[in-house]
Amino acid sequence: MEATTLKGNNHGANVKHWREWRNIKQDVLADQIGVSQATLSGYEKKDKLEQEVLEKIAKVLGVPVEAITELNDGASINIVANTFDNYSSAINWQPTFNPIDKIVELYNEKNALYERMLKEKEETISSLLHEVLKEKK
Repeated sequence: MEATTLKGNNHGANVKHWREWRNIKQDVLADQIGVSQATLSGYEKKDKLEQEVLEKIAKVLGVPVEAITELNDGASINIVANTFDNYSSAINWQPTFNPIDKIVELYNEKNALYERMLKEKEETISSLLHEVLKEKK
């Protein structure tokens, strides 16, 4: 297996930066990539990591391999997070409708449905009664 490096970046340090940014402890990441915590600690001290190791780590951290191999020392990580998963964008949620109006509307729809069902039942019963009365005459 061939180690991958670009521009002399420190893969191990970049793995550590990403792991810490994701707030993942060393032992947790080590377990998820199938190595011991001591092995992961060794990876974080290496300048270059093998492609297979990079791919496993990148997958667990949810970043492309290039985010590990191309991050320069001292570079800032500028990330726009997708907030749909954790509902943090719902903090300032402003509905475009009055929720009470929606409740009343649903109530009225159900009420109308109930009324139609009752009317159909009455018609069915009425027609059955007419048939029974005709038979008795």
